Amino acid sequence: MSRGFTIALVLALVLGVAVGYLCHVEVTDPATLARLAGYFGIVTDAFLRLIKMIIGPLVFSTLVVGIANMGAGSAVGRVGLRTVGWFLFASLLSLAIGIVMVLLLEPGRELALGIPQADAAAAVTLAQPGLREFVQSLVPRSIAEAMANNAILQIVVFSVFFGIGLAALGERGRGLTALIDQVAHVMLKVTGYVMWAAPPAVFAAVAATVTAEGLGILGTYGKFIGGYYFALVVLWLVLLGLGWLVIGARVRSLVAMIREPLLLAFSTASSEAAYPKTLEQLERFGVAPRIASFVLPLGYSFNLDGSMMYCTFATLFIAQAYGIELGGVQLVTLLLLLLVTSKGIAGVPRASLVVLAATLPHFGIPDAGLLLVLAVDQFLDMGRSATNVVGNSVASAVVAKWEGELGAPST
Repeated sequence: MSRGFTIALVLALVLGVAVGYLCHVEVTDPATLARLAGYFGIVTDAFLRLIKMIIGPLVFSTLVVGIANMGAGSAVGRVGLRTVGWFLFASLLSLAIGIVMVLLLEPGRELALGIPQADAAAAVTLAQPGLREFVQSLVPRSIAEAMANNAILQIVVFSVFFGIGLAALGERGRGLTALIDQVAHVMLKVTGYVMWAAPPAVFAAVAATVTAEGLGILGTYGKFIGGYYFALVVLWLVLLGLGWLVIGARVRSLVAMIREPLLLAFSTASSEAAYPKTLEQLERFGVAPRIASFVLPLGYSFNLDGSMMYCTFATLFIAQAYGIELGGVQLVTLLLLLLVTSKGIAGVPRASLVVLAATLPHFGIPDAGLLLVLAVDQFLDMGRSATNVVGNSVASAVVAKWEGELGAPST
């Protein structure tokens, strides 16, 4: 996304605050305020539908291609196992840090929003699913049905089987893999188009919230953003600390060398935009080209540490805002669910919104809560995109060290 898009989001945010404040001050009748907020909600509802429209094909195409490529060649050998092992460990760590930090900071507790009436019964039903319901939600009867219902877990299960089967075909499957890869690129392009609807949706979301609640609601956004960036700092320290355990003091040099792609990812809110420069800097750092060219692209599908931590942080923030308590079993389920679903979407600005839209209903959290984070998602995406670069850079250096292919840095 361009700098102009970022400016458009900021202007939409400011304009939404101004319009919402005027409506809240000038209109004193609560019923009229509710109607005004409802009118704004038409725009945000349309945006939510667009987001849900792309979930199924986007998850299927990106996840199948990622698994098919991972299962080919050296990916099934020692390097592949070590890489995937690190990714899984880092993913669990990122998700767990997000859960712990949001539970400690409780940024959404002050909102105390009421659950929308239309979703109240569904929330009670879905909040504590039994084993039978969980299995039914996991295993698809039909991929067409799963796609039609946006049943993300079922789509993931089918995609995993499909990707493994496609990889097993070897050379015979190359053509189909290439075709699905083209579908994935089309869906990424469609996702980009959908995101251009974000500025009016941001305006409408903020205007509706401020119209109904007043300016006092904005104080919580400050706490949410501050808490999230504090959690990112903790995650950076943990990832770099783990990197130091493997590559030693050279981790400081690694941070210095990836400074440019870090800034690029942060300013564009897209870790994908920083990919070429990250690959170049890793090779200059001393990571063997065959390691960097394998670990880094795989990491863009399976090791988005910042995005994964955001998913747990934002999910529980929204749950806190609606006063929904998730127990220990549900938190573990959330962690495992996001561990899988976050692997299907990568490298797209604000793609975490897609994961959130698919995750919230599984825990009885109203999907309208997505609007609570939509207004400030641009600022959050900048931080998580930069974190994705850090996580994948550390992973590349660690795997290269394990393989004995971490050489001296080049000038």
